[in-house]
Amino acid sequence: MWTAPIWLGIIGFYYFYALHFEDSYQEVINGPLWAPEQVEVALSYFYAFAYAITLGLAVWEGGRLKRDGVWQLVPGRSRYRVAAHTLAPVVAAGWLVLVLPAVMRLIETRLMPTPAAVAPLVMAMGIVCAYTVIGCALGHLTPRMISAPLSAAAVFYVIIYTVKYDAPTWPRHLSGQPDTSLGFGEEYGAATLFAPFLFIAAIAAAVAAWWIRTAGQGRWVIRGGGAVAAVALMATCVNVAGGWAIADGPVTSHHATARCTGTAPRVCMAETGGAVEKLDQVRRQIVTSTSKLRAAGVNVTLPATVSDSLLNGRDRKASSNTTWWLPLSRQAGQAGGGMTAIRYAVLRSSVTFPCTFPASYESAPSADYVVNHDAAMLWAAVVIDADRPYLAWRKGEYGGVFENPRQVLDKVMQRARDALELPARQQTAWFHREQAKACRLADQGAKS
Repeated sequence: MWTAPIWLGIIGFYYFYALHFEDSYQEVINGPLWAPEQVEVALSYFYAFAYAITLGLAVWEGGRLKRDGVWQLVPGRSRYRVAAHTLAPVVAAGWLVLVLPAVMRLIETRLMPTPAAVAPLVMAMGIVCAYTVIGCALGHLTPRMISAPLSAAAVFYVIIYTVKYDAPTWPRHLSGQPDTSLGFGEEYGAATLFAPFLFIAAIAAAVAAWWIRTAGQGRWVIRGGGAVAAVALMATCVNVAGGWAIADGPVTSHHATARCTGTAPRVCMAETGGAVEKLDQVRRQIVTSTSKLRAAGVNVTLPATVSDSLLNGRDRKASSNTTWWLPLSRQAGQAGGGMTAIRYAVLRSSVTFPCTFPASYESAPSADYVVNHDAAMLWAAVVIDADRPYLAWRKGEYGGVFENPRQVLDKVMQRARDALELPARQQTAWFHREQAKACRLADQGAKS
């Protein structure tokens, strides 16, 4: 209890300041909201604190048992029961450092806990128990006045340092602080959580085996067997986690629920993406935008499904003729660009050219195609009232590449304005000529 002000102060500071340093309360609750992701974000600040505080207090309590001569008394109870009774407050303190921020985050975001959301919490609570066993033994062997603060500081800084450790990668994954962050709709794989728990638990089990009271050679057989088993299990964990890349522990995707409406196209948005109440409005914008483009003579193939990119997962499937992945929740939400941004997303997916262009201006052999390509796209953007976000995007692109970005932008805008003054049929013909010219210039640049 006398240490409570310290770790409660840590929880308060890191939760209310550090956790909201980048994202304000309003930004958090606006979504997208995914319980496993929110719990993971909250816990990421507290793993190292929980383990360090637990180990330091366990060393202190282990040293107190030795100082008071408890182990020299006539054994009315087993050593394990005595240790468990003494260390229960230590475990409770370590657990509270983890549980409180997780619960506070779920309350703040009004999310219900799910098995996947509490899984990293359960892993960390298990590791707290393991550090308690290790600390008690360390307190028995060393002077607690020195070893308690030193061990707490050592564990804290070792865990923090593993985040910067690049080769090998296994320390990052086995420290008890998951190196892999979660995205919307993702959950930790079993190996991501079991590997660090088993790694620390193996050490704790070997330490606990050292306390077993057995007469004769049996004691050394148990101790030796426990040590060998611990080393084997730790080596297995190292071997498994060593094959994972940085921030790439096993994660499963596509667990978020979606709400869909309509057919041809069927439009789906994430239930907790922050804008699902605008689903019908979003679908109307998609249908209306593609209809206007078709009426203007643009060859648009409407897919069977338009799905929220929040539901795409980290594998990021590319849009195809049958499925478009668009940032529906992000754009339709309070922090997005609204329906204008939805129309802009439709523009980027629906207006295609009969050729392939370089991935970026920097990689292009020649930028001669840019004016014709962008003028055609700007004309299509005006047709569906999405020209503002398109121009803002291109203005940013030009500024980082061209020496005369203002002149390039003016030329693009002038060509699009001239086209818009033509009769409707001539505008369609101009658009297709502009597409063909852009492709021809891009091909000439590639050949040269």
